[in-house]
Amino acid sequence: MADLKAIETLAFYGPRNISKVSRKLQIPTETLRKRIKRIYSQSFLRFHVNVCHANLGLVTGVVFAEAVPGYENVLLDALKINDFWTFLGRCYGMFEGCVGIFPIPRERCCQFEQFISEIERAGLARRIQVFWTSFFHPTPVLCKWFDERTKTWNFDWEKWIKEVKSADANSLPLLAEPEVSVKADEIDVFLIKELEKNAAVSFKRLAEKLGISPQLVGYHYYRHILGRRLLESFRVTIFHFGEDSEFSFFIFNFDEFEKLAKFTSTLLDKPFVKTLGKILGENKIYAYLYFPRSEFRTFLKALSKLVREGILESYYYVIQDLDNSAREIIPFQCFKEGRWVYNHKGYVNLLRKFVVEKRLIEKLAHKVHSKVEEPAKTRILMGKTATTN
Repeated sequence: MADLKAIETLAFYGPRNISKVSRKLQIPTETLRKRIKRIYSQSFLRFHVNVCHANLGLVTGVVFAEAVPGYENVLLDALKINDFWTFLGRCYGMFEGCVGIFPIPRERCCQFEQFISEIERAGLARRIQVFWTSFFHPTPVLCKWFDERTKTWNFDWEKWIKEVKSADANSLPLLAEPEVSVKADEIDVFLIKELEKNAAVSFKRLAEKLGISPQLVGYHYYRHILGRRLLESFRVTIFHFGEDSEFSFFIFNFDEFEKLAKFTSTLLDKPFVKTLGKILGENKIYAYLYFPRSEFRTFLKALSKLVREGILESYYYVIQDLDNSAREIIPFQCFKEGRWVYNHKGYVNLLRKFVVEKRLIEKLAHKVHSKVEEPAKTRILMGKTATTN
């Protein structure tokens, strides 16, 4: 429990605020440093940042793409042609395909949808959906549902169902549609992309990369990045449910906003929630969730009960293929003179060229396969003739 509490508090205050975290936990700073070092050595622990895309002038699109059978990896490569992806991965479950996260310049959302439609028209996907979301990341509450006495996790789904029914339906600020505008300059965007890789990187190291003074880095960090809320929160990556666990993507549908608000409010402090997002203009929630495998089916049973009781209208999900997933930093190279450069024509042309090349390769492979099979068939026919004779 002490380790989980330390990680939870660091995720709230950030890895730079070791002194504040130590005071909050009421332990010496040096003891905390040693504990973090030990956790690093014994498990996969990383600290990153969650970018507030809206304050960078970006709207976050979540893409669910059902692949044409046999074209799953081709579909993944096609999606990577667009520079603005920050997550792409294979998935399976209710369909086999890909899931992607694309923060897109607000004025280019229609062009991005055209790019996605081009992939579908090319025959690489059976169906592709783009959900524009108010992306947000709840601060992880890792200690909740953990039994200190037995050292085990206690997933009380019946209690959670009751919590959903009795939750406060008052509108959450997180569910409001965000105001989207660029509040950053080029130095800010460069610093953000470095913080995405390592939230604890020193100002000195950042200054060396930019060729500016550590004092100027500090000014941009405190006055711009924190002052203008270019960062939403800190993200901690740790597999707190152990190796036998998995990540999944959900879309939850509701017939009323009030029910959506109740449901969402109960997820904000749960240890299995990684990311949430209100689908703009619809009574839908996107969720990126993390479970022990033994609890996933039990969660689905809880969802089914919420459907039967009229709280949740419907849902669907896919499970992340961890062996075929990748994260990327914001496309800082596309931010120039205070605005994002989105090369729509370039992406479409690259996509069309990519599709043509893939089809040529398939044709050549088919010809080679046919030539290999031909002598084999001839030998079989000759053998049959010899036997007949």
